[in-house]
Amino acid sequence: MLPAAYQLPAAVLLLGGGLLACFVGQRLFRVVLGIYGFVTGALIAATIVGPSASGPPILAMLGGGVAGALVLILAYFVGVALVGAALGAVVVHLIAAQLSREPNPVVVILGTVVGAVAAMALQKYVIIVATAFGGAWTALIGAISVVGNRAAQVTDGWVLYPLRVPNGHEWMWIGWIVLGGIGAAFQFASQRPAAAKR
Repeated sequence: MLPAAYQLPAAVLLLGGGLLACFVGQRLFRVVLGIYGFVTGALIAATIVGPSASGPPILAMLGGGVAGALVLILAYFVGVALVGAALGAVVVHLIAAQLSREPNPVVVILGTVVGAVAAMALQKYVIIVATAFGGAWTALIGAISVVGNRAAQVTDGWVLYPLRVPNGHEWMWIGWIVLGGIGAAFQFASQRPAAAKR
């Protein structure tokens, strides 16, 4: 868990990193992987060590963040497969959440495998869609955390991106689709001039 004093900086990092991923995720994919690796590593370290205002837990979070960032940056192609796998798992969980049930583990595994294979086959397109929509969701969670919504605050390392929107924020589904669509369109449009120069 994050110390209370670091809730706002974590929310700002999620907002900024989410917007970066949403609009330039494919172009700066290694940077995006580094940011997500850092956040994930720091939150895992915080969950293991436990909350505290200062001292060794903060050092553990920084160490976990650096390790997470290095792992994802150095494993670029593995990172692509992991993005696809994560996207497949998220889709399965979103469908199950709408049906108010837990997904079958076999279905989750199949979703991750299909996502990983698709990501490797359609690498550029999967990266654009995954970073646009993943970044949009991250940015929205960060934004409502910045304005003080306690239900969305990053307090648990294992629940970084809640798949159910906080109460009173049902608009997030529409906001996610709109912002993710704009981000994906922006990224696809920015690919055309580079392709034309070749």
